[in-house]
Amino acid sequence: MFYLLYLYFGDAAKDYPLLNLVQYQTVRTGLAMATAMIVAVAMGSRFINWIRAKQGRGQPIRDDGPVSHLSKVGTPTMGGLMILAGIAVAVFLWGDLTNPYIWIVSFVTAAFGVLGFIDDYAKVTKQTSAGLTSKQKLAAQLVVALIAGTLTVVWMTLSPTSPGLETSIAFPFFKAVLLNVGWFYVAFAAFTIIGFSNAVNLTDGLDGLAIVPVMMAAAAFGIISYVAGNFIFSQYLQIHHVPGSGELAIFCAAMIGGGAGFLWYNAPPAKIFMGDTGSLALGGALGAIAVTTKHELVLGIVGGLFVVEAASVMIQVAYYKATKKRIFLMAPVHHHFEKLGWPESTVVIRFWIIAAALALIGLSTLKLR
Repeated sequence: MFYLLYLYFGDAAKDYPLLNLVQYQTVRTGLAMATAMIVAVAMGSRFINWIRAKQGRGQPIRDDGPVSHLSKVGTPTMGGLMILAGIAVAVFLWGDLTNPYIWIVSFVTAAFGVLGFIDDYAKVTKQTSAGLTSKQKLAAQLVVALIAGTLTVVWMTLSPTSPGLETSIAFPFFKAVLLNVGWFYVAFAAFTIIGFSNAVNLTDGLDGLAIVPVMMAAAAFGIISYVAGNFIFSQYLQIHHVPGSGELAIFCAAMIGGGAGFLWYNAPPAKIFMGDTGSLALGGALGAIAVTTKHELVLGIVGGLFVVEAASVMIQVAYYKATKKRIFLMAPVHHHFEKLGWPESTVVIRFWIIAAALALIGLSTLKLR
């Protein structure tokens, strides 16, 4: 909103210091982070008390999970609404609302957030850990992701990007390697968005486990978005220039700020859980940002922790179907370590360390070309 006001007033904006500052993406990025955090923290206790009263017994806890989780019975869910509210306010105030990439990522985030809310609502009302069926969720995600992938390709076709970039897959560490897959790219983009959304969802099983790695990934992609959208930096780093993608740094900053505000109440012992409302939305947002910045494969490195968590579930299911035996004591893999006797805080902090290392490795792909 403030950026549009700056454009509207033009030269007259020089007389208004705030409007004059918002022409800079870096300034708006910092303000978006602060705004999202303030909104999430401000919602805080009142929102938690209200949603606890509405949900009664809170999020259902799996009976077959670690015994320590039984103490979490009664903790409310849908805390992702706090994060999404912070993101929405921050992007509205500080983002360029004429930027198509902002709208594409916002569309995915909002749609997946609604889907997660419906799933959480079903779990709470039925008092079961099973909400919507996997087919129902996948079908809804597929429609949203295909629309987002198509819109991205169409807009890049209309904008002055490198020829063929809109339907190509870029490879980290190789500056000149592009695999043009034509309109099959839309399916690849949808796979990226859906896969990462569900990977974050599977990781969200311990207090603070998912939100901090999401913030780390958002920080990494905030930098990637900024340099990919800046012609000079993209040329220097020899990465593909995507005009307009720099505005997504503001969205990433809002994710960090909203996540920080939520973590204030999600830190152990959690007063509220993120729920599918937050995890599906945030994972989808990261996937959409990776698609719109042409760094889909880098997302697999930056968000490697989420990839491992999702892979552990797929491996467990496949192996059990084939042999009737389990590789892990419990999947996703963070529960395996809990079953081995690791305290929850130990699992969470060690996974944070892994996530930070992977985010840095992913960022190194910007220079190692």
